[in-house]
Amino acid sequence: MADFTSAVYQNEFLPDGGTDVSAIVTVECANAGTAGQTGSGSAGEIIIVDTSGSMGVTNMEAAKNAAIAALDHIVDGTWFAVVAGNHQAFLAYPMSRGGQGMVRMDSSTRYQAARAIGTFRADGGTAIGSWLNLTRALFNSIPGLQQKHAILLTDGENHNETPQQLDMAIQSSIGQFQADCRGIGVDWKVSEIRKVAQALLGSVDIIPHPSQLGPVFANLMQKSMARGVAEANLKVWAPQGSQVLFVRQVSPEVEDLTHRGTAVNPLTQSFPTGAWGDESRDYHVAVRLAARAVGQEQLAARVQLEVGGQVVTQGLVKAKWSGDTSLTARINPAVAHYTGQTELATAIQEGLAARAAGDERTATTRLGRAVQLAAETGNDGATSRLRKVVDVQDEATGTVRLKRSVDKADEMALDTASTKTTRVRG
Repeated sequence: MADFTSAVYQNEFLPDGGTDVSAIVTVECANAGTAGQTGSGSAGEIIIVDTSGSMGVTNMEAAKNAAIAALDHIVDGTWFAVVAGNHQAFLAYPMSRGGQGMVRMDSSTRYQAARAIGTFRADGGTAIGSWLNLTRALFNSIPGLQQKHAILLTDGENHNETPQQLDMAIQSSIGQFQADCRGIGVDWKVSEIRKVAQALLGSVDIIPHPSQLGPVFANLMQKSMARGVAEANLKVWAPQGSQVLFVRQVSPEVEDLTHRGTAVNPLTQSFPTGAWGDESRDYHVAVRLAARAVGQEQLAARVQLEVGGQVVTQGLVKAKWSGDTSLTARINPAVAHYTGQTELATAIQEGLAARAAGDERTATTRLGRAVQLAAETGNDGATSRLRKVVDVQDEATGTVRLKRSVDKADEMALDTASTKTTRVRG
Protein backbone atom coordinates (compact mmCIF):
# COMPACT_ATOMS: atom_id res chain seq x y z
CA MET A 1 0.00 0.00 0.00
CA ALA A 2 1.24 3.47 -0.89
CA ASP A 3 2.60 5.66 1.90
CA PHE A 4 2.02 9.42 1.72
CA THR A 5 3.64 12.14 3.83
CA SER A 6 3.46 15.91 3.73
CA ALA A 7 5.33 18.96 5.04
CA VAL A 8 4.51 22.68 5.09
CA TYR A 9 7.01 25.49 4.46
CA GLN A 10 5.86 29.02 5.23
CA ASN A 11 6.35 32.16 7.27
CA GLU A 12 3.25 32.11 9.45
CA PHE A 13 3.80 35.59 10.90
CA LEU A 14 1.67 38.44 9.52
CA PRO A 15 2.02 42.13 10.34
CA ASP A 16 -0.75 44.13 11.97
CA GLY A 17 -3.45 44.39 9.29
CA GLY A 18 -1.86 41.63 7.17
CA THR A 19 -4.21 39.33 5.28
CA ASP A 20 -2.34 37.10 2.79
CA VAL A 21 -0.76 33.78 3.71
CA SER A 22 1.43 31.72 1.33
CA ALA A 23 2.77 28.22 1.90
CA ILE A 24 4.51 25.45 0.00
CA VAL A 25 3.06 22.03 0.79
CA THR A 26 5.30 19.11 -0.18
CA VAL A 27 3.58 15.75 -0.68
CA GLU A 28 5.64 12.58 -1.08
CA CYS A 29 4.54 9.10 -2.11
CA ALA A 30 6.43 5.85 -1.50
CA ASN A 31 5.57 2.22 -2.28
CA ALA A 32 3.04 3.21 -4.95
CA GLY A 33 3.32 -0.17 -6.66
CA THR A 34 2.30 -0.95 -10.25
CA ALA A 35 -0.61 0.48 -12.23
CA GLY A 36 -3.61 -1.84 -12.22
CA GLN A 37 -1.86 -4.32 -9.91
CA THR A 38 -1.83 -2.68 -6.50
CA GLY A 39 -4.74 -0.23 -6.67
CA SER A 40 -8.50 -0.60 -6.50
CA GLY A 41 -9.10 -1.32 -10.18
CA SER A 42 -7.66 -2.09 -13.60
CA ALA A 43 -5.39 0.19 -15.64
CA GLY A 44 -5.67 1.08 -19.31
CA GLU A 45 -3.09 2.37 -21.81
CA ILE A 46 -3.66 3.75 -25.30
CA ILE A 47 -0.88 4.62 -27.74
CA ILE A 48 -1.88 7.32 -30.25
CA VAL A 49 0.38 7.62 -33.31
CA ASP A 50 0.17 10.39 -35.89
CA THR A 51 0.02 8.71 -39.30
CA SER A 52 -0.57 11.88 -41.36
CA GLY A 53 1.26 12.41 -44.63
CA SER A 54 3.66 14.92 -43.11
CA MET A 55 5.22 12.17 -40.99
CA GLY A 56 7.03 10.87 -44.07
CA VAL A 57 8.99 7.64 -44.21
CA THR A 58 11.68 8.43 -41.62
CA ASN A 59 9.41 9.75 -38.85
CA MET A 60 6.82 7.06 -39.55
CA GLU A 61 9.35 4.24 -39.17
CA ALA A 62 10.67 5.79 -35.95
CA ALA A 63 7.12 6.20 -34.64
CA LYS A 64 6.28 2.57 -35.37
CA ASN A 65 9.41 1.36 -33.59
CA ALA A 66 8.65 3.65 -30.64
CA ALA A 67 5.06 2.43 -30.34
CA ILE A 68 6.29 -1.16 -30.35
CA ALA A 69 8.87 -0.25 -27.68
CA ALA A 70 6.06 1.19 -25.56
CA LEU A 71 4.10 -2.05 -25.93
CA ASP A 72 7.02 -3.94 -24.42
CA HIS A 73 6.65 -1.96 -21.18
CA ILE A 74 2.90 -2.41 -20.70
CA VAL A 75 2.43 -4.83 -17.82
CA ASP A 76 0.58 -8.05 -18.62
CA GLY A 77 -3.08 -7.82 -17.64
CA THR A 78 -3.33 -4.12 -18.48
CA TRP A 79 -6.10 -3.12 -20.88
CA PHE A 80 -4.68 -1.45 -23.99
CA ALA A 81 -5.33 -0.26 -27.53
CA VAL A 82 -3.49 1.45 -30.38
CA VAL A 83 -4.94 4.41 -32.30
CA ALA A 84 -3.69 5.65 -35.69
CA GLY A 85 -4.56 9.26 -36.36
CA ASN A 86 -4.59 11.51 -39.39
CA HIS A 87 -7.63 13.54 -40.53
CA GLN A 88 -9.61 10.75 -38.89
CA ALA A 89 -9.02 8.43 -35.96
CA PHE A 90 -8.68 4.70 -36.54
CA LEU A 91 -8.63 1.85 -34.05
CA ALA A 92 -5.54 0.03 -35.29
CA TYR A 93 -5.63 -2.63 -32.57
CA PRO A 94 -7.67 -4.51 -31.47
CA MET A 95 -9.84 -4.89 -34.56
CA SER A 96 -13.21 -4.26 -32.97
CA ARG A 97 -16.49 -3.14 -34.51
CA GLY A 98 -18.43 -2.67 -31.31
CA GLY A 99 -18.44 -3.45 -27.62
CA GLN A 100 -15.07 -3.44 -25.91
CA GLY A 101 -12.44 -1.53 -27.85
CA MET A 102 -9.50 -2.66 -25.71
CA VAL A 103 -7.93 -5.99 -24.81
CA ARG A 104 -5.73 -7.18 -21.97
CA MET A 105 -2.00 -7.32 -22.55
CA ASP A 106 -0.31 -10.71 -22.83
CA SER A 107 2.35 -12.18 -25.12
CA SER A 108 -0.20 -12.92 -27.86
CA THR A 109 -1.91 -9.50 -27.91
CA ARG A 110 1.47 -7.75 -27.69
CA TYR A 111 2.62 -9.59 -30.81
CA GLN A 112 -0.63 -8.89 -32.67
CA ALA A 113 -0.51 -5.19 -31.77
CA ALA A 114 3.09 -4.92 -32.96
CA ARG A 115 2.09 -6.46 -36.30
CA ALA A 116 -0.76 -3.96 -36.64
CA ILE A 117 1.60 -1.06 -35.91
CA GLY A 118 4.00 -2.38 -38.54
CA THR A 119 1.38 -1.72 -41.25
CA PHE A 120 1.17 2.04 -40.54
CA ARG A 121 1.74 4.32 -43.54
CA ALA A 122 1.96 8.12 -43.62
CA ASP A 123 -1.07 9.60 -45.37
CA GLY A 124 -3.74 12.28 -44.91
CA GLY A 125 -4.08 15.30 -42.64
CA THR A 126 -4.26 16.02 -38.90
CA ALA A 127 -7.36 16.18 -36.65
CA ILE A 128 -6.20 15.73 -33.06
CA GLY A 129 -9.67 16.28 -31.60
CA SER A 130 -10.94 13.15 -33.37
CA TRP A 131 -8.01 11.18 -31.88
CA LEU A 132 -9.00 12.31 -28.39
CA ASN A 133 -12.66 11.48 -28.99
CA LEU A 134 -11.87 7.92 -30.07
CA THR A 135 -9.45 7.47 -27.16
CA ARG A 136 -12.11 8.57 -24.70
CA ALA A 137 -14.67 6.20 -26.24
CA LEU A 138 -12.23 3.29 -26.05
CA PHE A 139 -11.53 3.89 -22.36
CA ASN A 140 -15.26 4.17 -21.70
CA SER A 141 -15.86 0.81 -23.39
CA ILE A 142 -14.25 -0.96 -20.42
CA PRO A 143 -16.51 -0.87 -17.34
CA GLY A 144 -14.79 -0.10 -14.06
CA LEU A 145 -11.47 0.97 -15.57
CA GLN A 146 -9.86 3.07 -12.83
CA GLN A 147 -6.59 4.31 -14.34
CA LYS A 148 -6.55 5.64 -17.90
CA HIS A 149 -3.44 6.94 -19.61
CA ALA A 150 -2.48 7.72 -23.20
CA ILE A 151 0.70 8.65 -25.05
CA LEU A 152 0.07 10.96 -28.00
CA LEU A 153 2.59 11.65 -30.77
CA THR A 154 2.18 14.26 -33.51
CA ASP A 155 4.39 16.03 -36.00
CA GLY A 156 2.13 18.80 -37.28
CA GLU A 157 -0.50 21.40 -36.59
CA ASN A 158 -4.19 20.58 -36.28
CA HIS A 159 -5.20 21.64 -39.80
CA ASN A 160 -8.17 19.37 -40.47
CA GLU A 161 -10.60 20.55 -37.81
CA THR A 162 -11.47 23.90 -36.29
CA PRO A 163 -9.95 25.16 -33.03
CA GLN A 164 -13.44 24.88 -31.56
CA GLN A 165 -13.63 21.19 -32.47
CA LEU A 166 -10.30 20.54 -30.74
CA ASP A 167 -11.39 22.56 -27.70
CA MET A 168 -14.62 20.56 -27.45
CA ALA A 169 -12.70 17.27 -27.64
CA ILE A 170 -10.29 18.45 -24.94
CA GLN A 171 -13.12 19.64 -22.71
CA SER A 172 -14.97 16.34 -23.09
CA SER A 173 -11.80 14.42 -22.17
CA ILE A 174 -10.96 16.32 -18.97
CA GLY A 175 -11.19 13.92 -16.04
CA GLN A 176 -11.65 10.98 -18.41
CA PHE A 177 -7.99 10.11 -18.96
CA GLN A 178 -4.46 11.49 -18.65
CA ALA A 179 -2.24 12.08 -21.67
CA ASP A 180 1.47 12.68 -22.15
CA CYS A 181 2.02 14.42 -25.48
CA ARG A 182 5.14 14.55 -27.63
CA GLY A 183 5.89 16.40 -30.84
CA ILE A 184 8.46 15.14 -33.29
CA GLY A 185 10.37 17.64 -35.42
CA VAL A 186 9.57 21.36 -35.55
CA ASP A 187 6.37 21.65 -37.59
CA TRP A 188 3.90 21.24 -34.71
CA LYS A 189 2.54 24.01 -32.50
CA VAL A 190 3.69 23.98 -28.87
CA SER A 191 0.74 26.02 -27.53
CA GLU A 192 -1.72 23.65 -29.22
CA ILE A 193 -0.22 20.47 -27.79
CA ARG A 194 0.48 22.07 -24.40
CA LYS A 195 -3.25 22.85 -24.19
CA VAL A 196 -4.03 19.15 -24.62
CA ALA A 197 -1.39 17.98 -22.15
CA GLN A 198 -2.23 20.49 -19.41
CA ALA A 199 -5.96 19.82 -19.61
CA LEU A 200 -5.34 16.08 -19.37
CA LEU A 201 -2.83 16.29 -16.47
CA GLY A 202 0.08 15.22 -18.65
CA SER A 203 3.36 16.53 -20.01
CA VAL A 204 4.51 18.02 -23.31
CA ASP A 205 7.96 17.91 -24.89
CA ILE A 206 9.77 18.06 -28.20
CA ILE A 207 11.60 15.15 -29.80
CA PRO A 208 13.93 16.88 -32.24
CA HIS A 209 15.27 13.76 -33.95
CA PRO A 210 13.52 10.49 -34.89
CA SER A 211 16.29 8.43 -33.28
CA GLN A 212 15.24 9.75 -29.86
CA LEU A 213 11.65 8.58 -30.17
CA GLY A 214 12.00 4.96 -29.04
CA PRO A 215 13.67 5.66 -25.67
CA VAL A 216 11.18 8.46 -24.97
CA PHE A 217 8.15 6.23 -25.54
CA ALA A 218 9.66 3.41 -23.48
CA ASN A 219 10.37 5.80 -20.61
CA LEU A 220 6.87 7.33 -20.71
CA MET A 221 5.27 3.89 -20.53
CA GLN A 222 7.57 2.75 -17.72
CA LYS A 223 6.62 5.82 -15.69
CA SER A 224 2.93 5.27 -16.32
CA MET A 225 3.14 1.64 -15.26
CA ALA A 226 4.90 2.71 -12.04
CA ARG A 227 1.95 4.87 -10.98
CA GLY A 228 0.26 2.41 -8.68
CA VAL A 229 -2.10 5.02 -7.21
CA ALA A 230 -4.77 5.52 -9.85
CA GLU A 231 -6.07 8.90 -8.74
CA ALA A 232 -5.67 11.40 -5.91
CA ASN A 233 -7.27 14.73 -5.11
CA LEU A 234 -5.85 17.70 -3.23
CA LYS A 235 -8.47 19.07 -0.84
CA VAL A 236 -8.04 22.61 0.46
CA TRP A 237 -10.11 23.86 3.40
CA ALA A 238 -10.04 27.55 4.30
CA PRO A 239 -11.98 29.23 7.13
CA GLN A 240 -15.25 31.10 6.74
CA GLY A 241 -14.75 34.61 5.40
CA SER A 242 -11.44 33.73 3.71
CA GLN A 243 -10.57 33.53 0.01
CA VAL A 244 -8.33 30.93 -1.63
CA LEU A 245 -6.27 33.11 -3.97
CA PHE A 246 -4.66 30.25 -5.87
CA VAL A 247 -3.57 26.61 -5.74
CA ARG A 248 -0.63 25.70 -7.97
CA GLN A 249 1.54 22.67 -8.46
CA VAL A 250 5.05 24.16 -8.59
CA SER A 251 7.24 21.04 -8.75
CA PRO A 252 8.20 19.10 -10.77
CA GLU A 253 6.35 21.44 -13.15
CA VAL A 254 4.28 24.59 -12.79
CA GLU A 255 0.58 23.89 -13.25
CA ASP A 256 -2.13 26.27 -12.07
CA LEU A 257 -4.91 24.18 -10.52
CA THR A 258 -7.01 27.10 -9.23
CA HIS A 259 -9.66 26.95 -11.96
CA ARG A 260 -9.98 23.17 -11.58
CA GLY A 261 -11.33 23.28 -8.05
CA THR A 262 -14.74 21.80 -7.35
CA ALA A 263 -16.68 22.56 -4.18
CA VAL A 264 -16.85 19.77 -1.60
CA ASN A 265 -18.69 22.02 0.84
CA PRO A 266 -18.81 25.82 1.38
CA LEU A 267 -15.31 25.84 2.91
CA THR A 268 -13.53 23.09 0.96
CA GLN A 269 -12.43 22.65 -2.65
CA SER A 270 -11.04 19.55 -4.33
CA PHE A 271 -8.35 19.70 -7.05
CA PRO A 272 -7.42 16.73 -9.30
CA THR A 273 -3.79 15.58 -9.26
CA GLY A 274 -4.02 12.44 -11.39
CA ALA A 275 -2.15 9.19 -10.80
CA TRP A 276 0.90 8.87 -8.50
CA GLY A 277 4.06 6.81 -8.47
CA ASP A 278 6.98 7.02 -6.05
CA GLU A 279 7.51 10.77 -6.28
CA SER A 280 7.37 14.14 -4.58
CA ARG A 281 5.28 17.13 -5.65
CA ASP A 282 5.16 20.68 -4.29
CA TYR A 283 2.03 22.81 -4.14
CA HIS A 284 1.84 26.56 -3.58
CA VAL A 285 -1.33 27.59 -1.71
CA ALA A 286 -2.25 31.23 -1.05
CA VAL A 287 -5.16 32.30 1.18
CA ARG A 288 -6.51 35.77 2.04
CA LEU A 289 -7.85 36.06 5.60
CA ALA A 290 -9.68 38.77 7.47
CA ALA A 291 -7.07 40.81 9.38
CA ARG A 292 -6.81 40.13 13.12
CA ALA A 293 -5.20 41.91 16.02
CA VAL A 294 -1.56 41.44 16.98
CA GLY A 295 -1.18 38.35 19.18
CA GLN A 296 -4.02 36.40 17.58
CA GLU A 297 -3.54 33.28 15.49
CA GLN A 298 -5.65 31.23 13.11
CA LEU A 299 -5.60 28.11 10.96
CA ALA A 300 -5.38 29.54 7.44
CA ALA A 301 -5.79 26.33 5.45
CA ARG A 302 -5.89 22.58 5.77
CA VAL A 303 -4.35 20.87 2.74
CA GLN A 304 -5.14 17.16 2.41
CA LEU A 305 -4.43 14.48 -0.17
CA GLU A 306 -7.34 12.11 -0.64
CA VAL A 307 -7.15 8.68 -2.27
CA GLY A 308 -10.26 6.57 -2.76
CA GLY A 309 -12.29 8.86 -0.49
CA GLN A 310 -9.75 8.56 2.34
CA VAL A 311 -7.40 11.30 3.56
CA VAL A 312 -3.86 9.86 3.39
CA THR A 313 -1.88 12.91 4.54
CA GLN A 314 -2.39 16.55 5.44
CA GLY A 315 -0.54 19.78 6.09
CA LEU A 316 -1.69 22.75 8.16
CA VAL A 317 -1.09 26.34 7.03
CA LYS A 318 -1.09 28.77 9.97
CA ALA A 319 -1.30 32.51 10.54
CA LYS A 320 -0.04 34.49 13.55
CA TRP A 321 -0.27 38.27 13.76
CA SER A 322 2.82 39.94 15.23
CA GLY A 323 4.23 43.40 15.80
CA ASP A 324 7.79 42.13 15.44
CA THR A 325 9.00 43.19 11.99
CA SER A 326 11.97 40.83 12.19
CA LEU A 327 9.42 38.01 12.07
CA THR A 328 6.82 39.45 9.69
CA ALA A 329 9.30 40.70 7.07
CA ARG A 330 10.78 37.27 6.40
CA ILE A 331 9.95 35.52 3.13
CA ASN A 332 10.13 31.76 3.38
CA PRO A 333 12.86 30.51 0.99
CA ALA A 334 10.61 27.88 -0.59
CA VAL A 335 7.81 30.40 -1.20
CA ALA A 336 10.28 32.88 -2.72
CA HIS A 337 11.90 30.21 -4.88
CA TYR A 338 8.68 28.90 -6.40
CA THR A 339 7.23 32.37 -6.87
CA GLY A 340 10.29 33.04 -9.03
CA GLN A 341 9.91 29.74 -10.90
CA THR A 342 6.28 30.51 -11.72
CA GLU A 343 7.22 33.96 -13.01
CA LEU A 344 10.06 32.37 -15.01
CA ALA A 345 7.63 30.10 -16.89
CA THR A 346 5.39 33.05 -17.73
CA ALA A 347 8.31 35.24 -18.84
CA ILE A 348 9.63 32.57 -21.22
CA GLN A 349 6.25 31.92 -22.82
CA GLU A 350 5.42 35.61 -23.16
CA GLY A 351 8.90 36.39 -24.54
CA LEU A 352 8.71 33.67 -27.19
CA ALA A 353 5.18 34.71 -28.16
CA ALA A 354 6.34 38.33 -28.58
CA ARG A 355 9.32 37.21 -30.66
CA ALA A 356 7.04 35.19 -32.94
CA ALA A 357 4.79 38.25 -33.34
CA GLY A 358 7.74 40.45 -34.29
CA ASP A 359 7.62 42.50 -31.08
CA GLU A 360 11.35 42.51 -30.40
CA ARG A 361 11.16 45.06 -27.57
CA THR A 362 8.75 42.98 -25.49
CA ALA A 363 10.59 39.77 -26.38
CA THR A 364 13.90 41.22 -25.21
CA THR A 365 12.39 42.50 -21.95
CA ARG A 366 10.56 39.28 -21.07
CA LEU A 367 13.37 36.90 -22.07
CA GLY A 368 15.83 39.13 -20.20
CA ARG A 369 13.66 38.82 -17.11
CA ALA A 370 13.60 35.05 -17.66
CA VAL A 371 17.43 34.96 -17.73
CA GLN A 372 17.51 36.92 -14.48
CA LEU A 373 14.98 34.65 -12.76
CA ALA A 374 16.68 31.46 -13.99
CA ALA A 375 19.94 32.65 -12.47
CA GLU A 376 18.33 33.73 -9.19
CA THR A 377 16.50 30.43 -8.70
CA GLY A 378 19.35 28.19 -9.84
CA ASN A 379 17.47 26.79 -12.81
CA ASP A 380 20.55 25.84 -14.84
CA GLY A 381 18.50 23.96 -17.42
CA ALA A 382 16.45 27.07 -18.23
CA THR A 383 19.61 29.19 -18.34
CA SER A 384 21.20 26.81 -20.85
CA ARG A 385 18.10 26.76 -23.06
CA LEU A 386 17.72 30.56 -22.90
CA ARG A 387 21.31 31.05 -24.06
CA LYS A 388 20.40 29.34 -27.32
CA VAL A 389 17.77 32.02 -27.99
CA VAL A 390 19.40 35.17 -26.57
CA ASP A 391 22.92 36.53 -26.13
CA VAL A 392 23.31 37.15 -22.40
CA GLN A 393 25.25 40.28 -21.47
CA ASP A 394 24.45 40.37 -17.75
CA GLU A 395 22.53 37.62 -15.91
CA ALA A 396 22.09 39.66 -12.74
CA THR A 397 20.27 42.51 -14.50
CA GLY A 398 18.67 40.41 -17.23
CA THR A 399 20.41 42.33 -20.00
CA VAL A 400 20.16 40.33 -23.23
CA ARG A 401 20.05 40.62 -26.99
CA LEU A 402 17.86 38.49 -29.22
CA LYS A 403 19.84 36.15 -31.44
CA ARG A 404 19.17 36.86 -35.11
CA SER A 405 19.37 33.20 -36.07
CA VAL A 406 17.81 30.62 -33.78
CA ASP A 407 17.36 26.92 -34.41
CA LYS A 408 13.60 26.26 -34.35
CA ALA A 409 14.12 23.12 -32.28
CA ASP A 410 16.01 25.10 -29.62
CA GLU A 411 13.20 27.64 -29.43
CA MET A 412 10.57 24.92 -29.09
CA ALA A 413 12.66 23.10 -26.46
CA LEU A 414 12.75 26.30 -24.41
CA ASP A 415 8.98 26.69 -24.77
CA THR A 416 8.05 23.10 -23.86
CA ALA A 417 10.41 23.09 -20.86
CA SER A 418 9.31 26.51 -19.59
CA THR A 419 7.16 24.99 -16.84
CA LYS A 420 9.83 22.60 -15.53
CA THR A 421 11.13 23.75 -12.15
CA THR A 422 14.04 23.13 -9.83
CA ARG A 423 13.90 22.35 -6.14
CA VAL A 424 14.99 24.89 -3.53
CA ARG A 425 18.79 24.82 -3.27
CA GLY A 426 20.13 23.60 0.05
